[in-house]
Amino acid sequence: MPIDILMPALSPTMEEGVLAKWHVKVGDVLKSGDVIAEIETDKATMEVEAVDEGEVLELLVAEGTQGVKVNAVIARIAGEDDASAAPAPAAPAAPVAPAAPVAPAAPATPATPAPATPAPVAAAPAAAHAGERIFASPLARRLAQGAGLDLAGISGTGPNGRIVKADVEAAMGRAPAAAPAATPVAPAAPAAPVAAAAPASAAPLPYAPGTYDVVPLDGMRRTIARRMTDSFRDVPHFPLVVDIEIDRLLELRKQLNAAAASQNVKVSVNDLVIKAAALACVRVPEANASYTPDGLLIHHNADIAVAVAIDGGLITPVIRAAQTKGLSAISREMVVLAEKAKSRKLMPEDYTGGTFSISNLGMMGIKSFASIINEPQGCILSVGAGEPRPVVKDGALAIATVMTVTLTCDHRVVDGAVGSRWLAAFKDLLENPVGLML
Repeated sequence: MPIDILMPALSPTMEEGVLAKWHVKVGDVLKSGDVIAEIETDKATMEVEAVDEGEVLELLVAEGTQGVKVNAVIARIAGEDDASAAPAPAAPAAPVAPAAPVAPAAPATPATPAPATPAPVAAAPAAAHAGERIFASPLARRLAQGAGLDLAGISGTGPNGRIVKADVEAAMGRAPAAAPAATPVAPAAPAAPVAAAAPASAAPLPYAPGTYDVVPLDGMRRTIARRMTDSFRDVPHFPLVVDIEIDRLLELRKQLNAAAASQNVKVSVNDLVIKAAALACVRVPEANASYTPDGLLIHHNADIAVAVAIDGGLITPVIRAAQTKGLSAISREMVVLAEKAKSRKLMPEDYTGGTFSISNLGMMGIKSFASIINEPQGCILSVGAGEPRPVVKDGALAIATVMTVTLTCDHRVVDGAVGSRWLAAFKDLLENPVGLML
């Protein structure tokens, strides 16, 4: 029977995506592992590989289609069972039905041929059940054969009970077969998502036709709009603002870059901010937390999500366990993640699971701002530009390089006292940056 290829969920938050490009056409024969399509998620563009093998029968979603729901059917391929299913239509021809009308020609025994005719017809389904026709993907068959497993003893979790790779691996004791269980729900999904792809405008626009251009929303912009609206509406947030003198920090950065020039490493102010934020999370672990209905999650590591601007929006790749990494390691990792982000090649593990976020607009000359919390994280730090400002030192005016930062807190997780302690620790690390080296 034909095998449905479904729109995959390529990230934990993905609900729909854009089918950007097909790498196959009708009539192509797929092998397991072949790249069949490119899918744009809310975060990146990713290649999708074939799991099953067979000839491409239909491409049900056109290139460039937006709003394709996860688990919608996007293509169909012929499974190896289609070949064995082909002779089945010959079975109806086999019950020589025309011979039955000939039998009544002998009036003496009309009843005897009549039962004889249904007998072959009844035998056909029985033969189908008795045969060794087991629905399984070609890859599953090869794995089972190599492992010496009998497919008849394996329960299939694929569409219509089809045995797939994960079922064989489960039988071999290597992997659970629970994941594919979600697939049978897929056939009900395809029609709805495609039909709902073109929503009507909620209200007439107050602009004259021809006075504007419409830029369609891509998956990333739609997701940003939805998540930020939800966060701003649902999270009881408040900002805490502090000014930090960074002259010593800039001097340390200069020394570090001079010492590391031969290693092709250039530490940025942002790298120093990441390290300081991670160490501040260690000093005040209550701020490195997330809200859930079951309780607060106090994270063991400071996994710092750093906002990176890309075409169409922004994304937050994560520096894992940043409190354990040196400045050169953080610098190299940020360069790699930023390049992957801008080319939309980040994998889900690169941008999910952050515990604390940083958004830095200082390089764009923004003096101060407050960010929207990136749920389920409890805090996000907004970093402004460092600039010379008049300050009072020992009762006298002086000039110092000052940077304004704003900590936006989820009041369900972090109250004013905890947020203030975190900012105090962060400020101390930047104004006395030797602590970043310890």
